[in-house]
Amino acid sequence: MLSVIALAVLPAFILVYYVYQQDSLQREPSKNLVKAFFYGGASVFASLLISVPFMHLGLFPQEIHAATDAFRSAFFGAAIPEESAKLFLLWLFLRKCQDFDERMDGIVYAVCVGMGFAAFENLEYLIGAGSQWVTVGISRSLTAIPGHFGFAVVMGYFFSLNHFDRYRAPGAGIKMWLYPVLLHGAYDWIAMSQEVAPELGGAIALAILLLCFGMLKWAQKHIKSHLTVDSFTQIKTIDEQ
Repeated sequence: MLSVIALAVLPAFILVYYVYQQDSLQREPSKNLVKAFFYGGASVFASLLISVPFMHLGLFPQEIHAATDAFRSAFFGAAIPEESAKLFLLWLFLRKCQDFDERMDGIVYAVCVGMGFAAFENLEYLIGAGSQWVTVGISRSLTAIPGHFGFAVVMGYFFSLNHFDRYRAPGAGIKMWLYPVLLHGAYDWIAMSQEVAPELGGAIALAILLLCFGMLKWAQKHIKSHLTVDSFTQIKTIDEQ
C-alpha cells in the first residue's frame, strides 16, 4: 500500500518542488505549501458537489458511446466541476493569506492546490487499478499529473493578474476559470474519445502528450513573465525608498 501511495503522490510532489524552486525572489513558507496542498485534496470532494447534481440533471452520461457523450463527460463531468472546485479552494486559501504579495505566489499556490487534487485523484485511480497499479501510475505521471500542473499554472497566472493588475487585465477574472476549464475539457475529451474509437489509441495518446507538452511550455514562459514583473517591482520599490 505504501508503494501505491508513493507512486500516486511523488509526481505531484516533484512538480510542487519544481515551482517552489522557480520562486527565487521570495519563497513561500513551507507550512503554506502543505496547507494549500491539502486544500487541493479537499477540492476532490468539493467537485463532487457539482458533478453529482450535473449527472442527475442529465448533463453528462454515465457511459460513453459517442463523441458527444465524451464531450459532455469531459466538460460537465470533469473540467467544470474540478476546475471550479480548485478555484474556489484556491480563493478560500488566499483570501486571508498575508504571504500572497507577489504575482508568482498565485502560480505557486495554484500549483499546490492543483497537485493536491491530482495526488488524491491519482491515489483513487491506482487503488482502483488493482494489479495494474504500476502501469496506471506511470501512465498518469506522464499525462494526467502534468495536465493538472498546466491547468494550475494557467489558473494561478490569471488569478495573480486579477489580484495585482485588475485594471490592466480586465478579463483575468473570468480567464482564471475559463481557460483551465477549456484546457481540462479538451484534455479529457481527447482521452475519453479512446472509449469511442479504441483503434485510435496511439494517435490519442500522442495528442495527449503533445497537449501536456504545450501546457508545460506555456507554464515555463508565464512563470518567467511573472518572475520578471515581480523582480522589476522589487527594484522599483527599493529605488523609491
